[in-house]
Amino acid sequence: MNCLVRAALATPAYLSVAWALMVSYQVFTQTSVTTVVSALTPIAPILGNWLNARIDMVIFIYAFAWVFVLSSIIPQLILGKQRSVFVQFLVCLILTLMGFVLLDFLKDYGWDFSSPNAILANPYTQWFNNIYFAIFYLSMPYIFMLSIDLYARKQGKSKQNRIKQLTDEYFKRR
Repeated sequence: MNCLVRAALATPAYLSVAWALMVSYQVFTQTSVTTVVSALTPIAPILGNWLNARIDMVIFIYAFAWVFVLSSIIPQLILGKQRSVFVQFLVCLILTLMGFVLLDFLKDYGWDFSSPNAILANPYTQWFNNIYFAIFYLSMPYIFMLSIDLYARKQGKSKQNRIKQLTDEYFKRR
């Protein structure tokens, strides 16, 4: 299948998944960060109080993590490793605009995600008040980044080994 056709077919799926992850991470990050910091305060009061005083910054850093991961990975998945900065910008712009459009579309059909309180009233969102789930949830983008880096390193070493093996075979034949 042509690379362009594959990208055209996969793009809506990638963008939908990325949008869902970004919206959910934005909504649930505050609850998760508050849960972790509240649990940390009795164990390490100085650190807990320091984080509480800067809770908005901590929330921003964790929310930024998904935006960074997705804006780095989605264009690579769609466009491959060889991509221009402008094309990557367009993909990120489309992802952002799609978020706004999809939120409006869902709101027209009764799914109002603009109010975090309505979303957090769902019993499943109580998981974010569990310290272990909140830690896991907040570490997901970092686990994702490390996994991608380790996989890329493994692929790079494998490629280097194949090149070395081919070079060795070439010189043995001479």
